Amino acid sequence: MIILKKFARDWSAMVGLAIVVLTTVVAAVAPKLAPHPLDAYESHPVQRLQPPTRAFPFGTDNLGRDVLSRVILGSRAALAIALLVVAGAMTIGVPLGLVAGYRSGWISGAIMRVTDVFLAVPQLILALALAQLLSPSFKNAMLALALTYWPFFTRIVYAETRRLRVTVFVEALEGLNASSFRIMFAHILPNAAPPIIVRATIGMGFTILSAAVLGFLGMGAVPPEPEWGLAIAESRQYLPAAWWFATFPGIAIFLVVFGFNLLGDGLRDVVDPRLRRSR
Repeated sequence: MIILKKFARDWSAMVGLAIVVLTTVVAAVAPKLAPHPLDAYESHPVQRLQPPTRAFPFGTDNLGRDVLSRVILGSRAALAIALLVVAGAMTIGVPLGLVAGYRSGWISGAIMRVTDVFLAVPQLILALALAQLLSPSFKNAMLALALTYWPFFTRIVYAETRRLRVTVFVEALEGLNASSFRIMFAHILPNAAPPIIVRATIGMGFTILSAAVLGFLGMGAVPPEPEWGLAIAESRQYLPAAWWFATFPGIAIFLVVFGFNLLGDGLRDVVDPRLRRSR
């Protein structure tokens, strides 16, 4: 309850939570909420590039599709890629960080040197390289992002495991001949969960932004999928006349990424006692 009260007093975190919850609700009921859900995948040349009107509040795109419907339906792709990429990266990075932090010797060194190699190159560059090797698709974009995001979790879990490795309760468990697997996953991992949760929350916003970049460069979702980055890419040759074509998908990306960042910062302030003491 104390943690919830502290979180509720952080107005920026509550704003981020409201944006994330609203986005989740919109994604859950997107087909019912979109004004023209079926027409969002079809071409209507007669009504192409119409400015915002009462019938089309966000205007229409180069194929006459309702931009509002495609923005609403695109929320599903954004949340799906955020959840799946972060979950995949955690599945790879967290166990590696636990093993590298708890063990010593060449196993720990090998894991962390590979991690350092990945961290030495910007994630987006690696994701672009992997996406280029694979055929452009939504699934391949998720795979490329997941395979380049796991080192961030490995580094965080490694640092936390090293810190907890020398605590009294871990030494007591080792004295009771508890297995390494039990110590790492049943005792160290729960105590290292707060920074992992914070990193995952902030990482979802960054993943949505990275996926939009891949879509913009033609290495993510392919037409006629309603994806925000792809929508901005399709609008380039019609700017600035058809300003609404790129503006509303761009606003959607900004709001969702902004919401996840605010929520992650709020969670960090709440779950990290060291940060609270410093403040």
